[in-house]
Amino acid sequence: MHDHDVQSSGLTRRRVLGGMGLASLALIPAAASAQEAIDLHVPGGPSTRMITTSYPQKGRMILQRSSPPWLETPFEVFDKGVFTPNDQHYVSWHWATFPGDIDVDSFRLTVRGQVNQTLSLSLKDILQGLPRIDIAAVNQCAGNSRIYAVPRVAGAQWANGSMSNAIWTGVRLRDVLDRAGVKAGAIQVRFGGLDEPVMSDAPKFLKSLTIDHARDGEVMIAFAMNGEQLPLLNGFPLRLVVPGWCGVYWVKMLNDIEVLNQPDTNYWTATSYRVPDAPHNSVKPGETGLKMVSVTRNAPRSFITNMRNGDSVPAAAPASARGIAFGGECGVARVDLSIDGGKSWLPTQLGADRGTYGFRQWQTKFTLPARGAQTLMVRCTNTKNEVQPDFRIWNPAGYLFNTIETTHVVGA
Repeated sequence: MHDHDVQSSGLTRRRVLGGMGLASLALIPAAASAQEAIDLHVPGGPSTRMITTSYPQKGRMILQRSSPPWLETPFEVFDKGVFTPNDQHYVSWHWATFPGDIDVDSFRLTVRGQVNQTLSLSLKDILQGLPRIDIAAVNQCAGNSRIYAVPRVAGAQWANGSMSNAIWTGVRLRDVLDRAGVKAGAIQVRFGGLDEPVMSDAPKFLKSLTIDHARDGEVMIAFAMNGEQLPLLNGFPLRLVVPGWCGVYWVKMLNDIEVLNQPDTNYWTATSYRVPDAPHNSVKPGETGLKMVSVTRNAPRSFITNMRNGDSVPAAAPASARGIAFGGECGVARVDLSIDGGKSWLPTQLGADRGTYGFRQWQTKFTLPARGAQTLMVRCTNTKNEVQPDFRIWNPAGYLFNTIETTHVVGA
């Protein structure tokens, strides 16, 4: 995390706020002009997806759903660098009824509830009136990799691409709360955005953090990613960033902050996004009577990015493997590679540490012992000594999958 003076930042108000130039999302065809198809080759259900380039400010993306838009980052993007380009940062919304354009002059962020002074902050107030910080962090959907659940479970059938890494620029949530003045007895802070339920009796999307978490100095209100304004589909003009926690907490188009003096009982906090209270949140299919807890932090993960299932790799000759890893709510301590299906493990060389909560590259050399089918595996150990599990995680919602990744190659 880096602090920097408001005036010294290259992100001027004109650059961050000016020139939206976006067509209304309502004008996008239902199929989003998807023409190219890819097969994710996953057994147990449909695995063919369309590729789209028709969404504003977005490049080539895997189309999971058009309304609300669910756009997955193609996996090859992760081999190109630590930070995911803004135009290929994944997209996931709970409701389709969010604005297709924003009037930046009239936009306001409200801070209310158990505070000494209710605030109505303009974007100028935020951009010019508070210290800025940068944080590199992975934004990962809790359901990332759900398509690999065996047996399949309901929900968005993401492969490994509902995650992205960026440098987020914004202001500390703590500074905003301090400006309002948090009253004694406050226990939670609840966040809402401009997206509204499709039906009047459906629950508005809201998420909450404890007051201590909200004031930890790392939770931030971001207005830029990777040095540019937030894309509309990723939450322009403001979004909450909760480093180390699942993307469900990263409320997009943030316009309402409410400080609470009692536990939040709204549906999205108290009822949805729940996992079994078990090691790795994993249970056997069909188990009942489980204690459920809220999805919160990310778990350690690692991936091979320069090889895919079915690739040919020279046998009895040096080859290179590389990829990315992240520690979840802490940093990456080590990444190990197995070329014998997990029987033995080789250390890899870690790339530069670009931030506790972000991707970290790794690379190594290896030599396959023979021709034919071979199994490569990669695992991350984080700085809290948590290691990816070697068994297949399963829970009824398909959340928080972080089983060791396996890549099947052919020695040639």
